[in-house]
Amino acid sequence: MAAPNTRRVRDPAALRAVAHPLRVRLLAALRADGPATASQLGRRFGESSGSTSYHLRQLARFGFVEPDPDQPNARDRRWRAVHEFTSWRDSDFADDEEGQAAIALIRDRQRANLDRTATQFVAQEWDNAWRDAAGMSDLLARLSPASLTALHNQVVTLIRQYEARDDAAPDAERVAIWLAGYPVREYPT
Repeated sequence: MAAPNTRRVRDPAALRAVAHPLRVRLLAALRADGPATASQLGRRFGESSGSTSYHLRQLARFGFVEPDPDQPNARDRRWRAVHEFTSWRDSDFADDEEGQAAIALIRDRQRANLDRTATQFVAQEWDNAWRDAAGMSDLLARLSPASLTALHNQVVTLIRQYEARDDAAPDAERVAIWLAGYPVREYPT
């Protein structure tokens, strides 16, 4: 079961469209920071507004972004993400080499974001409460595919409950959370 506000991709062309390196970054920025213009995103990522505008239109073509209904003026066109999450089933693309390559690119980007976020955290000044709360761990558990799916869904629900609880907390910060579960025959060390 997908989380609410999730775009489930079944079409290989849509998966390839969202897997483009700049499009992945544009979509992530719109999801994390809200609506923005092509010019704003171009400055952020060191791209021309023409390039970001083209890639935003491609994302819109496949239903990932749309014009923001609250446009600040008639000249600047702001875009917003349509969904909070993008999901797919690897098995839907098992016989599609380009689909598998797109999945690999998206997962590489996710791992790179995890690495950048952890490195950035260490380099920044945080008070001891945040230093003690942040971090990573790994667990090995014997689970069936159905249990792993249920676990993922319950964790997302739990995260949303805590997010709602801390909505007005003065010490709340945005927190990047990665949830990954992969079967392993031999744990990499």
